[in-house]
Amino acid sequence: MPTLHLRVAPLQNPERYETLAAALTRITADVLGKRADVTAVTIDDLPAARWYVGGRAVQRPAATLEITITAGTNTPAQKAAFVEAAFAELRRQLAAGGELEEASYVTVREVPAADWGYGGLTQQQRQLARMRLAA
Repeated sequence: MPTLHLRVAPLQNPERYETLAAALTRITADVLGKRADVTAVTIDDLPAARWYVGGRAVQRPAATLEITITAGTNTPAQKAAFVEAAFAELRRQLAAGGELEEASYVTVREVPAADWGYGGLTQQQRQLARMRLAA
């Protein structure tokens, strides 16, 4: 049940957002093994004039992507592969063959299973229910 929050500059068209959300969902499923049907993607856009790096307005497309996953569900290698694949996809879609602003970030945040959930159940409750069924 990962959540992804993408911020981009400059502003994009609505079709681009749908394409980005689909691609990020696919990468999350393929690389991290997460369920696509409960992967949520939110996208915020900013005019380039409101995005600064090193105290100066960005000159190239820029992005920050934060994904939140349950702690301990992925290896360091899987998380590194996600960062690489997500950055490559952002570059491909936002920079049109060019480069993203160097200070474009992909962050993987891990949250304890007891501290978040969906559908009214925490991830810990879901894990305990699976263990009871398996016993």
